[in-house]
Amino acid sequence: MGFLIPCPNCGLRDVYEFKFGGEVKAQPGSEADLKAWRHYLYFNENLSGVQEEWWYHTAGCGDWFKLKRDTATNEIIED
Repeated sequence: MGFLIPCPNCGLRDVYEFKFGGEVKAQPGSEADLKAWRHYLYFNENLSGVQEEWWYHTAGCGDWFKLKRDTATNEIIED
C-alpha cells in the first residue's frame, strides 16, 4: 500500500523513495546504564494512531526529517 510523503526539501513524493527510521523518542542521557540504552534501541510503543516518526529520503535529497503519521490509515498529519 503506497502513500505520499511531503519531503521538506523535495515536496510530495512516493513512500518508496524513503526509509522509515522509527518513532521519535528521547535518547537516554550520558549517565544512562545498559538497560536504559537497550530499552531505547529495541523497544517501541508501536502505537495504532498518530505518532511522530523519523524518515530518510534515500532517493532524493538525503535528509532525515520528522513526520506525524496515523499508523492505522497512513494519513500524514501536518501541523
